[in-house]
Amino acid sequence: MNIKSRTAITLAASAFTLGLLAPTVASATSIEGYSSDVAGAAIATITSERGITEAAAQRLLEAQQAGAQTLTEVTAALGAQHAGSYLDAQGRPVVNVTSDGAAAKVEQAGATAKVVTRSAAELAEARGTLDALPAVAHTSLGLDPTTNQLVLTVADAADDSAAAKLVSAAEGLGGAVRVEHVAGGMHKAIYNGEAITGGGSRCSAGFNTNRDGQNYIVDAGHCTGAVAEWNVGPSVDASFPDNDYGLIQNTTGSAPGEVTLWDGSTQPITSAADATVGQEICKSGSTTNLTCGTVQAVDVTVNYAEGSVHQLVQTSAAVNSGDSGGCMFAGSVGLGITSGMGGGSSFFQPVVEALNAYGVALN
Repeated sequence: MNIKSRTAITLAASAFTLGLLAPTVASATSIEGYSSDVAGAAIATITSERGITEAAAQRLLEAQQAGAQTLTEVTAALGAQHAGSYLDAQGRPVVNVTSDGAAAKVEQAGATAKVVTRSAAELAEARGTLDALPAVAHTSLGLDPTTNQLVLTVADAADDSAAAKLVSAAEGLGGAVRVEHVAGGMHKAIYNGEAITGGGSRCSAGFNTNRDGQNYIVDAGHCTGAVAEWNVGPSVDASFPDNDYGLIQNTTGSAPGEVTLWDGSTQPITSAADATVGQEICKSGSTTNLTCGTVQAVDVTVNYAEGSVHQLVQTSAAVNSGDSGGCMFAGSVGLGITSGMGGGSSFFQPVVEALNAYGVALN
């Protein structure tokens, strides 16, 4: 997991206009790095989805914080010897390896080692085989380290003939690829309306950053590429498709380091990192506001009708049109920028990649 300190922030349009954000409302729930509202929303989602008590859900979030840090340290030390990693149902760190020697190193470092049959190189080769075929809109391909497989997801909106060829190729790769079918299509999450607006379009404000004394908003590239001038400042750059990040010059004079939670309270963000499969996350957006869910897959290629976007994070958090650009986070750790949705899942551009691409620092 790639970690970058001093994170950026999402804001509602009203925060830019007023130049202030209300303090967080106190709660009995206390998890280090989590505002009371985010902790409450995350716990409510966990208890609903997993059928466990609030106390157990809180312990899970606390375990995941420690587990994610352990994964960062262990996978960095292993380098190419690991074949993916994730957090298990109890929040414990699990690292896939292909040898007993690597497993011993993992166990010694405090994580659980899982010896798997397919190496990272073998999965990458299988991905390369599918990537070499013509892209099919409304399909995606991502990594599920819990099963040591790639997952090819085909939405109903995909062209039947083209999708059939893709599925046939995936089945020819044996157990390396699992095929799943979902309803609907896969769409970027832009909409006409309020929040940050420009050219008749609406997106959500992303992470506030700065470079050389100037404030910028790191947002979705499909938003900044579509609109030259927003109500918060001009678009400076866009990388879409392939990636889905962009940059807006923030001329409002307001760029605090907190995420709006849409009820007058906020979530401070103090670092940025890459998301981990199994991790509980939340996202803030101008349409669905604060929603939470679980990371389902990483390194996901999503084939939108407008083009393919690579290395996205797939989650179960609710997203809808207008949420594009909004931030995904786990407590005080920023993780991603809302890209799109489809088949009951949501997709996010990793924020660390965007921050590094623009050389911006988090406010």
